[in-house]
Amino acid sequence: MTLHDQHVHTWFSNDSQAEPAENVRQAVSRGLAGLTFTDHFDSHPTEWPLCKYDYDGIAAAVSALRKEHGDNFFIGHGIEVCYQPEQTAKIFDYLDSHRFDLVLLSVHWFYGKALHERQYWTGLDPVTATRQYLETVLEAARFALDLKRQGRRPFDVLGHLDLVKRYTMRYFNTFDIRPCQDVVDEILRTCIEADLVPEVNLSTLRQSLPEPSPAEWIVGRYVKLGGRAMTLGSDAHRPEHVGTGVAEAAAMLKRQGVELLAVFRGRQRTDQPL
Repeated sequence: MTLHDQHVHTWFSNDSQAEPAENVRQAVSRGLAGLTFTDHFDSHPTEWPLCKYDYDGIAAAVSALRKEHGDNFFIGHGIEVCYQPEQTAKIFDYLDSHRFDLVLLSVHWFYGKALHERQYWTGLDPVTATRQYLETVLEAARFALDLKRQGRRPFDVLGHLDLVKRYTMRYFNTFDIRPCQDVVDEILRTCIEADLVPEVNLSTLRQSLPEPSPAEWIVGRYVKLGGRAMTLGSDAHRPEHVGTGVAEAAAMLKRQGVELLAVFRGRQRTDQPL
């Protein structure tokens, strides 16, 4: 198998206790060709004190594991950056002063609300929240496009673009992205123009949802709009979840006409045929 899981968390994220070596062992046992650690870089003022991103610690773990596994299995050092436009200077300073294989851009806050904290959902309904969240994802994609036009590329991958459905399902027992297809299409068009690769994230399948993020119909829209490559990520926070659903997601990509799996090493993209 030549598949890579490019969204994996370890005990260097404040919401995970997974040992890096255990993650690698699980990925190898599943027959994957590689994984990339993408621990959280959360710069929102309320989250920054809890952000445990330890570059030296992760780099040391990656180096040791690379020596142990050699060239038979790729181990990447990535980072998951939460979209925080007010913290741009802090984010860029950090990215510019450290080396990564992959930089993943994710949206966890929308309209001043934390997606993952129930207190911020007071007074919200699932329809409004879904559109507001997707509008923020579009804002993030346009931000990446503006940077590209300036000759900069701080981000490689857009993570779980319709993640909001995990929380509308959790809080309201419903999810429906289709009424927002206009926004979804614009996100996909912007990603294509910005060379920002959308991720297929498998975490929603562990959250009482019957589909990945984004849903298969969105992958089909991506292809119709001209997209060719995507990435796969389990978003595992526990070793047993590493690689879960990756093979099935690859089959879904092929079914929808996605031709390539984008794999990042040293911020350089290689497109591998599916």
